[in-house]
Amino acid sequence: MKKITLIVVTVLALALVVHRIDQITRVKVSRVVKTPGAVDIAPVVPEVTFKDLNGGKISLAQYRGKVVLVNFWATWCDPCRIEIPWLIEMQQKYGSRGFTVLGVAMDEEGKSVVEPYLQKERFKTDDKPDQAINYPIVLGDDAIADRFGGLIGYPTSILISPEGREMKHITGLISYDEMARAIESQLH
Repeated sequence: MKKITLIVVTVLALALVVHRIDQITRVKVSRVVKTPGAVDIAPVVPEVTFKDLNGGKISLAQYRGKVVLVNFWATWCDPCRIEIPWLIEMQQKYGSRGFTVLGVAMDEEGKSVVEPYLQKERFKTDDKPDQAINYPIVLGDDAIADRFGGLIGYPTSILISPEGREMKHITGLISYDEMARAIESQLH
């Protein structure tokens, strides 16, 4: 009887863990404010300044007029490694049309971990088997994440319109096709 109880408790615990992981990594719809009788208004993204790997400052305001996908990720994050090739492809496909991915590395160790990772790691895309990350990488921390409403998991991606409004907020892996449609809807 003890074995059966232990098995049941273990299965229930595993089911709860799987359910929680599913919630954390599920693609979420953008946060859009609805005003009665008015057009949907996407929230304005915060004014944020990041540090690049050389200690310089990069402001989100520098990208005003472009469609920006802010992607919070970490070097140890397996789902992040899955989506990086997709982000490389999106940067290649839409970069010349006023789009950029801005990768925000959230590793606690900062530059000492991120810089060697970027120098060493290569990713397989549809075009090439050996691609380096081709978009800007900046360093993030909890204070920066809090400016975007906080993070509950990695990766987290926020699509920003040329006017600086949050058009889509995704926790977990992006859907390539869904994100491509969202990017294309913002490009002029």
